[in-house]
Amino acid sequence: MCVSADHADFRGTTVYAGRRHHPVHGRIEVFGYQNTAVNLASGPNAMLLHLPATGVTPDNFIDVGRHSDVLTRMVDAVGGGAAAADGMDWMEFPAPQAHVFDHDVYTVVLAEDPMAVYAALERVPPHRRPQVSPELFEFYATAFPAHAIVLCCFDNRDARRAKPLLLWYEPSDPDRIVVPAVDCHTGGVPQLGSPVERDHMVIFGVDEADVAEDWGLGPEHAYCAVMDWPGDMRHRLREFLPDRVAVAAIPALDRPDLLANGDFGIDLADLLADRGPTHLNTLHLITP
Repeated sequence: MCVSADHADFRGTTVYAGRRHHPVHGRIEVFGYQNTAVNLASGPNAMLLHLPATGVTPDNFIDVGRHSDVLTRMVDAVGGGAAAADGMDWMEFPAPQAHVFDHDVYTVVLAEDPMAVYAALERVPPHRRPQVSPELFEFYATAFPAHAIVLCCFDNRDARRAKPLLLWYEPSDPDRIVVPAVDCHTGGVPQLGSPVERDHMVIFGVDEADVAEDWGLGPEHAYCAVMDWPGDMRHRLREFLPDRVAVAAIPALDRPDLLANGDFGIDLADLLADRGPTHLNTLHLITP
């Protein structure tokens, strides 16, 4: 559930998105992503994510510290994967500034212009600098304008569970949450709309201030849960995390589903409504 610069294997992907009232930043969206990456290329590799946001800088990345299990806790809270994703309604340029910085096992290149990311590759340390096709960045420039591009460079030969990427931004669409789900692990240009295997979890979070007290608590809400975060968690991390979560899609891990290649989106009104398992049927596939 991501795009790689060269051949790679990504397993156990969990993607999270939620709206949050932050005491400093106001109404924000928080995005989380975690997987086990295996580099199958002969040299360094990278994965690309596109976020529906502008104005994202390294300051938007959230340090999870010793709480590298924040996404795992969300998965466990809703049963660890006992649902199925059936019945979904799928719906040479001048380069501005790019940020290059380290985050866990990655060297991250961040910019709002994909060609700025391409131009900044020379600033990535050689042991992590991938060979990326310029056509891949041209694809993002055409298919996903007004998106922040995150290139996570790595060179780990063995499967390794990285800490989650967690960052916040002001949502581009106040009425819909969209998470990046375009998939291609060969280094080529993704084929939007083509069938791809889905082996991942999508979890959405809500703020208690936005929902009724009994949201997700009835016996019919098998895929919703109230989060019980550790008491020793730093307050500045807790301020970005959800009060309650809902599973939107979990394909069976031993039977990945073939679905069309594109992003996932959910209308905020559907997420906040007290509809229990019907959340499984409110996802849209978005192909530009």
